[in-house]
Amino acid sequence: MEALTKCMGNPSNGSEGSLTTTTLVTTTVAATIAFVTLSRYALWPRRQRIIRGPLTTSLPKIPQTERAGITYKHDHFPGGRDVETPYGSIHVYEFGPEDGRKVVFVHGISTSCMTLEDIVHPLVKRGCRVMLFDLFGRGYSDAPGDVEYDTRLYTTQILLVLASSQLSWTGHNAFSIIGYSLGGGIAANFAAAFPHMVETLILLAPAGLIRPANFGRTTRLIFTSGVIPERILAFFTKRRLRTPIANAVAKRKPVEDGPGAKKTNAGTPLLPRLDSGGGGGDKETLADVALQEVVDDDDDPLDHADAEPTAFEKRVGEFVHWTLEHHEGFVPAFMSTVQFAPMLDQQESWRKLARRQPGTTAVLLGRHDTLVNKEDYREDALPLIGGEDNVFWRVVPGGHNFPFTHPKKALEQIYEFWGWEQDA
Repeated sequence: MEALTKCMGNPSNGSEGSLTTTTLVTTTVAATIAFVTLSRYALWPRRQRIIRGPLTTSLPKIPQTERAGITYKHDHFPGGRDVETPYGSIHVYEFGPEDGRKVVFVHGISTSCMTLEDIVHPLVKRGCRVMLFDLFGRGYSDAPGDVEYDTRLYTTQILLVLASSQLSWTGHNAFSIIGYSLGGGIAANFAAAFPHMVETLILLAPAGLIRPANFGRTTRLIFTSGVIPERILAFFTKRRLRTPIANAVAKRKPVEDGPGAKKTNAGTPLLPRLDSGGGGGDKETLADVALQEVVDDDDDPLDHADAEPTAFEKRVGEFVHWTLEHHEGFVPAFMSTVQFAPMLDQQESWRKLARRQPGTTAVLLGRHDTLVNKEDYREDALPLIGGEDNVFWRVVPGGHNFPFTHPKKALEQIYEFWGWEQDA
């Protein structure tokens, strides 16, 4: 008690000033701790283990009459099932002849597996057994809330999906895998990890080796540093994803930059002027990875650059907008994917693809893709994976979303790669 009295001061000994100072310091420290704690809770929330998707949260609350207007329904493809896993439920489709060539599809960062339907259905008609699934946090799949959305998570998801089938989807040359955009980066890393399992690998506008400089230093710092509070970053990310979609996903026009040169109008920045540092207005924001999967620039007059978005592009945009409103895990999954998924700097995994048998890897790139640039990839990716003697390398019409704006052209290349006759 004597020690406490000395610390706090003894008014009878003329220590009133010491007592006042100590009380003030104690109060200030307590207030600071409380403020920091509350701020951290408010701006960096504690993550749920599993963020449930719309199937068990918002969808049951939507009247049956309104469900009919949802662009991508729970039964969009035949053979649907919801697979419960330790990471949450995964929405899977599997259909086609049971003895047909097995093909797994992996979609992109912001969409669902609906974007690949114009490639899937023709392959089923030609005898393929196909498997599609919504990536975690997209479509009708739940979102793990306490793990990083990196190669480990996505590779695990593919294995979980394969294991959910009553048919055998593993073993030597068990299936082909077709990955689009982010899905291409995921598929490439999966094939690098399990080369014996993947008979053929087809990468459509694949992420993995996008040049970091294309995004600008400031934008990358915003997403990767952790400096921006999560709630604030989520707010601006959601707004950035919603804005162009709400405006009928209008196509951006190329703008001139000097004699004979064209560049892309980068549109609304992800965060107010926070992405302008790193090199000028021609840089893509990281959210453009998502937006170009919906509607992309396509400055070739033969590809109808000035046309309105196609009906399917509008449908894709509508569902991304719907997901923003009805899937609580979508934005957290998107942000974590941007930070951790295999979109950049995947040279180590891509080098392993060079060990694959010649003629078992195909890369298709959009002629006017401003995100997965055909010239960048020819310089950076093609030598890593063995050159054209080892890889089926083709450029097709369209931009980043060519798998659903020019699906026939993509299918022609897939048929040639597999040695199939073209459709009549």
